This record gives sequence, C-alpha cells and structure tokens, in this order.
Amino acid sequence: MTTDHLTHNQPLRHVRHAASKVPEVTVYFWIIKVLTTGMGETASDWLAHLLGPIPAVGLGGIALSVALAIQFTARRYVAWIYWTAIVMVSVFGTMAADVLHVGLGVPYTLSTPFFMAVLAAVFALWYRSERTLSIHSIHTRRREVFYWAAVLATFALGTAAGDLTATIGLGYLGSAVLFTAAIAVPAVAHRWGSLNAVAAFWAAYVITRPLGASVADWMAVGRQRGGLDLGLGPVTLSWTVAILGFVGYLAVSRKDIRRDVTP
Repeated sequence: MTTDHLTHNQPLRHVRHAASKVPEVTVYFWIIKVLTTGMGETASDWLAHLLGPIPAVGLGGIALSVALAIQFTARRYVAWIYWTAIVMVSVFGTMAADVLHVGLGVPYTLSTPFFMAVLAAVFALWYRSERTLSIHSIHTRRREVFYWAAVLATFALGTAAGDLTATIGLGYLGSAVLFTAAIAVPAVAHRWGSLNAVAAFWAAYVITRPLGASVADWMAVGRQRGGLDLGLGPVTLSWTVAILGFVGYLAVSRKDIRRDVTP
C-alpha cells in the first residue's frame, strides 16, 4: 500500500508539495514504522527498569513534547524530525498502555477496547472537522494535530492489543505470527475487495504496532518466556541503529518526498 493508493479519485495536478508534513508511503515507510514500534516497546521497558516507572514516564513525556514541538515548528516534512517524533510517540504510547495495566491495574481486556474507543473518537472528530482522514491532507495545523492524536492513539492501542494476545496464551512469537497474518488483511481487502485506501492504510498502521512490539519482545525476553534472551538494551540499540540507517538513507535519497503531484 503506497502513496499512489492513498490519493483521492480526482485528476492529478502538477503542484509543489513542499508543505507536506508526512512522508510518502513507500516500502521504506512500513519498514521504519515496524522498527519504531519494536524499538519503542523495548526502550520503554528498558527505561522503566533502569530509571523506575515514574521517572521513565516523566522523561518520555518531556522527550515526546520536545519532538512534537520541533515537528510542528517545521514548515515541511523532514525525515529525521518526523521519525524522531514517531519514535517518541512509540516510547510514550507504550508507557501509557503500561501505566494503565501495571500502575492502575487495568487489564488488557479493558485497556484494548478503551484505546480503540479513543482512536475511533479521534477519527470521528477529525472526519467531522475536515471531511477526510487522508494522510495527504496534512497541510494545516489543525489537521496535523488530528494526525498526531491518531498516531498516539494507534500506538497505545497496538501496545495493549499486543500485550493482550501475548498474555492469553499465544506468547510473543505466536503474537508476531498472528499480526503478520493480520496485517495482510487490509491490503488484500483493499486490492481485491471493497475496502477504501484510507481505511486500509489506518488498519495496517494500527497492526504494525503489535507486530513490531511482539517481534522485539520475543527477541528481548528470556527463554523461560519463550524469547531469544537477547536483552532489552541490546535489542533497543540494534533496532535504533537500523532506524538511523533507513532514515539517513531517506534523508539523502529523498525517496519519501513527492513533489510532482498532489490530490
């Protein structure tokens, strides 16, 4: 599912696209998105163990605020700014879901539908205000606020959903297999069914969160929990290096920027 599938069914016009605040949806977008989800999962747990839950949440909240402030200040999409914000949303979104479960004792069977309702509310308000949920409409401050609210909700929902499946018997590897199969559903439904491109994109976007988190957790946790026992720190570091590599490539190649057409 690429940018070409997410545009409206209208004639294309040759215009500058410099004001865009989001990247073009390519295979690199999905690779980095999955990497950020896994890195955010293990980084959140690692910081909680290293600093304690409360300091970790505070630090995560500050870092997220700074990253989003820089993103909102930027006048156009810049790879390192955008993906830094996504990483911090991933880390803080994990913390938000974990706080409900660990700190407040809310079971995943309740937090998962709760975050689903939050995401639905964000989408409803966004569509009511702007009449579109297309990521290629992110050219105003209000739409950007809706976009990042939706992104934060998807990360919290995905974290809760992934932890739910992992704790009801599937384990982390089983959850990874489940979500690998699940992420193909919106793509197939869009290509050969009647699911529209925008709905397919957001469905896949939500599923990338538990997919990446399940894989990263499986790599990090001990063998007694069905994992590879690589450790939270090493997994976080290795996935961070991979993210830096892909983002650096995009910053140089600019393959995630569309300048010729817009819907």
